Amino acid sequence: MIHKSNGEVLLIERADKANFWQSVTGSLDVPDEDLALAAAREVLEETGIDVRLLPEGALVNMHHQIEYEIYPQWRHRYLPGVLRNTEHWFSLEVPDNTTITLAPREHVAYQWVTYAKAAEKCFSRSNGEAILQLFSTHR
Repeated sequence: MIHKSNGEVLLIERADKANFWQSVTGSLDVPDEDLALAAAREVLEETGIDVRLLPEGALVNMHHQIEYEIYPQWRHRYLPGVLRNTEHWFSLEVPDNTTITLAPREHVAYQWVTYAKAAEKCFSRSNGEAILQLFSTHR
């Protein structure tokens, strides 16, 4: 979850599904890819935010993971027979004036909303839960 110090959370709308709002998501490029490096790579790819240019400690591994069933419409992105995925939660605090540059093939719009509104607006239940957990434990 990308957020500002004032509690606003960045949501991005998927290009392949109208009104499907989410935080940055992604997958490992290789099975043994470092989770933090993968998170930073996905943030850069999807929003243009380079974590390496932010203060040390801006990207935080929340040390929480869940396993969930992959939605049928996205199973083609995985190897045949893969039906479940493990999600790792990270947060990234960015400055108020952070510029967002979306990857147009993946996302068509973005918005900064309060964490409560963001949690409500997320299509993915686990994404909403992650946002609520972030602001209940880190505020």
